[in-house]
Amino acid sequence: MPRHPGQVDEAKTEAILEAAGALFAERGLAASMDEIARRAGVSKQTLYNRFASKSEIAQALAEQRSAAVTAPLKGGGEPEAVLEALALSLLERVCAPEKTASLRGVCLVSADAPEISRIVYQAGPGESLKRLSAWLADQTRAGRLDTPDPDEAAEMFTGMVLGHGHLRAVLDIPQIGPEQRKVRAREAAARFVRAFAPVDAGERSA
Repeated sequence: MPRHPGQVDEAKTEAILEAAGALFAERGLAASMDEIARRAGVSKQTLYNRFASKSEIAQALAEQRSAAVTAPLKGGGEPEAVLEALALSLLERVCAPEKTASLRGVCLVSADAPEISRIVYQAGPGESLKRLSAWLADQTRAGRLDTPDPDEAAEMFTGMVLGHGHLRAVLDIPQIGPEQRKVRAREAAARFVRAFAPVDAGERSA
């Protein structure tokens, strides 16, 4: 079945992002736009039509990652189930062996181009924290959780989930395995929900 023009464009964009992610992980900013185009199988003109610079590519990759990590927040359900799904999504993208190289790539970039590091953080982890904070605020207004400071609670939750995950990724230290990730996600969600359970009106007045 022939693809519509929009589908073809989307496929090329995905190929560019996949190629760039792999090259950034391997070589940091030393990867050139020419190399990205070659690995993606597109012309330089096609690449520049979509992304004017490596900064824009890095931002798009971070946005893509953030959207994938926070997808469980859009699905509804009980807070504990949603947080468990979010935690597992986060762990899979930090601890899975095929994903850790991308974090080391960001470290390679950060020394030479701190402005790109800021872009990556704001569009990726920073945006994920904002989305989680907004979700926690919604849950608090609905009476399902009680997070007086959603921003702080969001960072607390992600820290509890990841532990030393980022550090292990940067140092190329073996990560926790798939089964332990599931246990970590389940335990973190359960403990967080207990810690921020809503207080009954009777308990407040006691």
